[in-house]
Amino acid sequence: MMVRLIEYDEATAEVRAVYDDIMRTRGTDWINNFWKALANDPPTLRRTWESIKEVMAPGALDPLTKELIYLAVSASNGCAYCIASHGAAAKKAGMTAEMLGELMAIVGMANETNSLANGYRVPVDERFEKLF
Repeated sequence: MMVRLIEYDEATAEVRAVYDDIMRTRGTDWINNFWKALANDPPTLRRTWESIKEVMAPGALDPLTKELIYLAVSASNGCAYCIASHGAAAKKAGMTAEMLGELMAIVGMANETNSLANGYRVPVDERFEKLF
């Protein structure tokens, strides 16, 4: 571990305010290690929390879809912490074992085909450019 985890009872008032908002927003009574590590730099803690709170808030995508996307990106990036955290959140939001299996199959396939397209330097079809 590169940094010490900052527990609630030893946190500054600035960090406690963020911790309190995390617990209130998430409806929980504990702070996970990710936030405790970021608390070593309060501006990063606050900025990251505000951003994730905004991005993961209700919107055009439902909460399960957002967690599945987060889980897929985390798997692609090889972030064990984020896989565990967002895997748990996705399961809480309704992810089934079958959904996880399909999601990981898609992640694996996308990584494979992305590598092939990049390796072969395949030009993007004009038809696709017009649709997106």
